[in-house]
Amino acid sequence: MRRPLVAGNWKMNGSREMTQTLVSGICSGLAEGGGADVVICPPYVYLDLCRQVVGEAPIAVGAQDLDAHEAGAFTGAVAADMLVDAGCDFVIVGHSERRSLYGEGDADVGVKVAVAVAKGLTPIICVGETREERESDVTAEVVCRQLDAVIAEAGIDVFPKALVAYEPVWAIGTGLTATDEQAQEVHAVIRARIAGTSEEAAGGTRILYGGSVKPDNAAGLFSQPDIDGGLIGGASLKAADFLGIIKAATQ
Repeated sequence: MRRPLVAGNWKMNGSREMTQTLVSGICSGLAEGGGADVVICPPYVYLDLCRQVVGEAPIAVGAQDLDAHEAGAFTGAVAADMLVDAGCDFVIVGHSERRSLYGEGDADVGVKVAVAVAKGLTPIICVGETREERESDVTAEVVCRQLDAVIAEAGIDVFPKALVAYEPVWAIGTGLTATDEQAQEVHAVIRARIAGTSEEAAGGTRILYGGSVKPDNAAGLFSQPDIDGGLIGGASLKAADFLGIIKAATQ
């Protein structure tokens, strides 16, 4: 049985005051013993504050990206060792915004995944298609290409430690959400692709859905057999909404 996981991706949002208030609210609202793993991924500059506010609460902290190089002359970059030193357990890799806005290719994502796992971080690997690709009926081809690049660069052995997050690009921040059936179909494709190399890895790998997940649509999505939780954007910036989604993942 795969334990559900809900991760919040704050993107480039926040302040010290907001971080304190939001994380305190999430901590106080979590059910005792909880039935899901919870991760928050703030901007780099608030990682340490998040660790302080979380304290002993059952919430892990993750980063939104990492640089694949070792520490050195790479101005503006943050190395995996630094994330570990800052108390991170998770890191988002290959988000569509990193691909589209910063030119990350499939192979780049694979290298980052390999580095993350080697340094003891759990990567949340983002895959997903654009609206044009979905309308052209190449969703499975795109998602499998992105996943194959990770397996080629990092190896199948990164699973099931690594997580996969299916985030249809057309549903991120748009208010549009894949139907339960659409999301399940792609999740099943992802699991089958991993199973093509290792049935054991496929069975244990948690696959998250991301794309305008809200408390009122989370339960239907999370009830699907291959959806093991969510990577949450805007709704993770409101404690009540994020807690509602976490609750849906445990039912």
